[in-house]
Amino acid sequence: MSSRTSAAAGAPEEAYTAEPFLPERGGLPALRRAAAECRGCPLHLNATQTVFGAGNADARVMLVGEQPGDQEDRQGEPFVGPAGKLLDRALAEAGIDPGEAYVTNAVKHFKFTQAEPRKRRIHKAPSLREMTACGPWLAAELAVVEPELIVVLGATAGKALLGSSFRVGEVRGTVLEREIHGRPERLVPTVHPSSVLRAQDDEDRKAAYGGLVADLKVAARALG
Repeated sequence: MSSRTSAAAGAPEEAYTAEPFLPERGGLPALRRAAAECRGCPLHLNATQTVFGAGNADARVMLVGEQPGDQEDRQGEPFVGPAGKLLDRALAEAGIDPGEAYVTNAVKHFKFTQAEPRKRRIHKAPSLREMTACGPWLAAELAVVEPELIVVLGATAGKALLGSSFRVGEVRGTVLEREIHGRPERLVPTVHPSSVLRAQDDEDRKAAYGGLVADLKVAARALG
């Protein structure tokens, strides 16, 4: 068994890593092609395809979410489902052009549970080891895009970038300065847009959406 396949074929979680699959050069197109063949953890076994980041390679802002959802897994693009559409609306309202951003996820494969083959696939949060295994892809994206600001969308993205002690409620809507994958970065954490969609009623949803827009306005001001 080769080192490029061992992590996905019953290896212990500590052996999970995407590192052997990264190309040596080539920018985002090369990264995207290589990520399509990633077997660094078992999540590729059930996902339809790798969902790599997308957007402006010279973007001033990078938005990092958790993982692809059902629609993203089917279409092969990040943030194309309902949460992505809500995020685009919130960005525009906050004064950030969604078309000028780079969007990606901490984990590049859809993790889900499914009671029966034809039943709806239910999102399942990735483990810390799965996030860590996928970290080299995110590090490579940051190194190529070199954004001025990272918007952290939700708890899982925050844990992937800032460590397991991250709590989105404690720091949302603030500008943080941290070293991420060996680079000094500025970050603005906020909730994941899917949490707005999960609000119990219209009033709660309106309040949650307003909070997301307020946090994104902080990001817009930080960009200047």
